[in-house]
Amino acid sequence: MSETNGKKQQPLLRVENLTTLFFTEDGVVRAVDGVSLEIYPGETLALVGESGCGKSVTALSIMRLISVPGEIVDGKIFFRDQEITALDEDELVHIRGNAISMIFQQPSSCLNPVFRIGEQVAEAVIVHQNMSKDEAWRQAVEMLRKVGISDPESRAMAFPHEISGGQAQRVMIAMMLANMPSLLIADEPTTALDVTIQAQILDLMIHLREEFNTSILLITHNMGVVAEMADRVAVMYAGQVVEYTDVYSVFDAPKHPYTQGLLASIPILGSNKEKLDHIPGSVPNLIDLPPGCRFAPRCRARIELGLTKCTEEMPSLFEVAPKHLSRCWIYEDSTSAAT
Repeated sequence: MSETNGKKQQPLLRVENLTTLFFTEDGVVRAVDGVSLEIYPGETLALVGESGCGKSVTALSIMRLISVPGEIVDGKIFFRDQEITALDEDELVHIRGNAISMIFQQPSSCLNPVFRIGEQVAEAVIVHQNMSKDEAWRQAVEMLRKVGISDPESRAMAFPHEISGGQAQRVMIAMMLANMPSLLIADEPTTALDVTIQAQILDLMIHLREEFNTSILLITHNMGVVAEMADRVAVMYAGQVVEYTDVYSVFDAPKHPYTQGLLASIPILGSNKEKLDHIPGSVPNLIDLPPGCRFAPRCRARIELGLTKCTEEMPSLFEVAPKHLSRCWIYEDSTSAAT
């Protein structure tokens, strides 16, 4: 639970032990393996990690958009205490794109090339709010204005190929916010945009969160974006959450060796280091995972401390400080652990 003005809040979204597998000809891919998360009203939770660690699959699982050969095999997802993992497709329609919306990577590819921008934003309103076409069009133009598109009346008449990548991202955000969702899932929302447009998109998301009190699940590998946007952070590695805490603790006192390596590898302007730090080795194959801790083969701390348990048993998420969890045997003597 979170507290606001002394009052305890219930999480808007609660994910418990989510496990999503892909059954391929080469073997079973453990893309998401026992992930648990909570997001509270009006907060931003950042889900971070290297490419292929399971961030996007976690988001798609929450949206119930996993298709064959993928399957959610375990875990529960609660939205406002309603278990959405138990809903059928017809029931999901009332939640997906309405109460929960998602901004996908590569927004241009998500827009239909044969429909005008305004029509695509209006469609989301028509489907979920039962508005007339004229009312929905006016709402669409207003949403384009809110996301900072100049001359929205004119741009609403444009086709996707007539707008830039930054404008396409704004259009996607307008579509997703048209129904004023309670939860916005943003999957790498600034990928492939130049730094100026990135800053504008992040400022826009912060502004819209403040205006609509929208919660955000922000998926990114950019720790600069995390520092600017997030309230809390879940660090993923090889399908699992390995560290889970508030944003200040992640940067000021990271506990998991992977998080420490991730932060140490970030280039710092004005640093006199001749070489960037790096994490040795490579991410394990999710079909053929190492025994024990999945980070153990790359972990300098394991070698320095002479820990043997790391390569034999999977560690739990130990509470290493108040509301700060780390999946590492270094903290085995901590007071509590969550599996």
